[in-house]
Amino acid sequence: MSNTAATTNRRATVVGLGLIGGSLCVALRERGWLVSGDDQDPQRVTEALERGLISAVGIDAESQVTFVAVPVTAISLQVQRALDATSGIVTDVGSVKAVVTRTITDPRFIGGHPMAGSELEGLDGADGELFTGAVWVLTPTPTTSDAAFATVANIVNDLGAEVVGLDPVRHDELVAIVSHVPHLTAATLMGVAGSRATEHAALLRLAAGGFRDMTRIASGHPAIWLDICAENRPAIISTLSALIDGLSDMRTAVDTGDRATILQRLTAARESRANLPSRIKALADLSEVRIPIPDRPGAAAEVFTLAAELGVNIPNFEVVHSVEGDRGIAVVLVETTSVELFRGGLMARGFKPSVQRLD
Repeated sequence: MSNTAATTNRRATVVGLGLIGGSLCVALRERGWLVSGDDQDPQRVTEALERGLISAVGIDAESQVTFVAVPVTAISLQVQRALDATSGIVTDVGSVKAVVTRTITDPRFIGGHPMAGSELEGLDGADGELFTGAVWVLTPTPTTSDAAFATVANIVNDLGAEVVGLDPVRHDELVAIVSHVPHLTAATLMGVAGSRATEHAALLRLAAGGFRDMTRIASGHPAIWLDICAENRPAIISTLSALIDGLSDMRTAVDTGDRATILQRLTAARESRANLPSRIKALADLSEVRIPIPDRPGAAAEVFTLAAELGVNIPNFEVVHSVEGDRGIAVVLVETTSVELFRGGLMARGFKPSVQRLD
């Protein structure tokens, strides 16, 4: 590895210098990390160096954490390469998690997926604020060490993102619904509009806000979706089938003039849309939950997976040491309206949480 910068206490490597990888480089450097970078495209590595996104080339053997930001079909190979090259924690940012978590069982690996993006591509879109306010899913398995989870979760929190813990398979099922199939749907609708535009030249000029909002994501990089569709095929097929069934039912209702069914479906959709969670802004709406972490594998990650299962948002947290110094304490902020549900779930799993309102 070639090095062009002074040493620092916090060292990280980013493998894959595209939009997400480049944004990670910027965000980490802004927070005082010494960042090394690697990419299969030598020109991109050179560009990252010239722009000051990275200070060194290759995998830094002294990295405390390595982020793998490559296409999903290459993640397992690059994760193993990073594990072999360093003694630190390794995580990835791919949007499909079941495959890599089945393949890699090293305790130092924790799967991750920042739910963030941009219409820009590559280093031109690199933005240190890309992850601010975003959800960043972590997918621990029974083999994941608490140290791996806590290390990455703390970094993610420092980048301004909200940590959500999910089982890898469950993650893939949910992301198929909220990300993968919406993209394929937008692309398909855009394809219909494009083909009709050859017959009616004014069609695309008529496209107003609703159409533009719904099809905006179709402007994303097409090539990455080939790998995503291959890696998350079962969940995508299941969700597409449900969508097709729903559209078929709507088509029948429109065709037969079934106004009651149309109204019921549109009303239900409107209500579901209104219930999408928004980010919490006022401290008065929050409570602090302090959770001593039991001495058992995966206990720290269990706190976050439980929150996801219960639908409890955790907009902020930290993991601190107890006064005795022999165990960690997770200090999390949750909505006050959800705190009793969360506390009950924790106690049912053997945790001993304490709660304090932030008034």
